[in-house]
Amino acid sequence: MDISGSRTAAQHLPCQDCDLVTVPARQGLEAVDILRRVRDGVGPVLHDNACDTLGFVVPAGTAAGWDLPGSECAQTPGCGVRLSTGGAAEDGDEEGGGGTVSPPLTGTGWLVPPGDTYTGVTDPGELRAALGEAARLIEAVDRCQ
Repeated sequence: MDISGSRTAAQHLPCQDCDLVTVPARQGLEAVDILRRVRDGVGPVLHDNACDTLGFVVPAGTAAGWDLPGSECAQTPGCGVRLSTGGAAEDGDEEGGGGTVSPPLTGTGWLVPPGDTYTGVTDPGELRAALGEAARLIEAVDRCQ
């Protein structure tokens, strides 16, 4: 997912700056299921239009310490990707005027939209554990084929 330029295309949730952890779609889909079933929940999740990659919205500052092989965590430029449960808002506005939230990055769509989440953002520790479990599940399935 290309997050360059995301600041101008962003949606707003006041005071909610975020980073984005991207993973291959197969591992990400398993992790979403694990987070929904076993962990404390999943925050908003983006998919690229080619369905190759998923992006988990995590708290700002996560990128500084993220080092999980097979994934990347990017700091969003400027003030970061901002999300809202209201309608579209221009950068600098407090909130939009109601309606659905468009994905903040060009070429993406919501797998888990902000209004359908259990949490504001995905906890990085929970995500790391779910991605590790997902990788082990995928490895086990691939060995059986």
